[in-house]
Amino acid sequence: MKCPTWLDKERLYRIIFLADTPAGKTYDVLLIIGILASIITAFVESMPSLSHPFQLTLEILEYVFAVIFTFDYAARLYCTRRPMQYALSFFGIIDLISTLPPYLAFIFPGARYMLLLRSIRFIRVFRVFRLFSFLNEGYLLLESLRRSFNKILVFFLFVLILVTCIGTLMYIVEGNAPHTQFTDLGTSVYYAIVTMTTVGFGDVTPVTPTGKFLSSMVMLLGYTIIAVPTGIVTATFVDETSKPVQHGCCPRCGHRVRKNDRFCSQCGEKLV
Repeated sequence: MKCPTWLDKERLYRIIFLADTPAGKTYDVLLIIGILASIITAFVESMPSLSHPFQLTLEILEYVFAVIFTFDYAARLYCTRRPMQYALSFFGIIDLISTLPPYLAFIFPGARYMLLLRSIRFIRVFRVFRLFSFLNEGYLLLESLRRSFNKILVFFLFVLILVTCIGTLMYIVEGNAPHTQFTDLGTSVYYAIVTMTTVGFGDVTPVTPTGKFLSSMVMLLGYTIIAVPTGIVTATFVDETSKPVQHGCCPRCGHRVRKNDRFCSQCGEKLV
């Protein structure tokens, strides 16, 4: 006996996972609206002055969104060809984490706000409305960050060593001064981090002339250091955008492209 149309896995898969059909686009648009509405509801609920008059309405909406997102997650597991692969994928984990909070709220009340993680699903709006050029720039940025990760990690370790040394030096200079706030190495390193990153909370300040001079040098050093990771990512981003198209294929997905194509028709990659 043939299953009812609404239980047809292939048809359900096209609606939920693909946006190239009217039904799939409508589903994605409705889901995006639902996510936006749930986020607004969560913000309103977190403000007592606004939520008190509408407490019952907000609670009902919370349960409605819980049912909607639970159905969405269950339907994705049901119709996908590889349920485990989806469940362990980035978006699968995000969907699960943002589906569980309404149920966890019975034990941990604050857990309900984890549903805001579902806002990551807004990335799908680029696919729904076929904004491939915007989506392509996102892929380029992510690839640039991935390729720059090792360089940034080395730079981060260098900065970590530097602030430790500066914090130690500040402790030596300020540690014995009267009314000092540099009471231990941890506080001194914390001060070095806050100062070098130009945050400057002002909760820890030097009192000796030498300490103030050293702090001034750390502030100036901070301006030069902050620009380094940006330069690393920018250089990698330029390299990524300068990659030529080889053998008439898209450099990202390998799909065959025509000579005068500006974007890949398969993934939206910008072609040089």
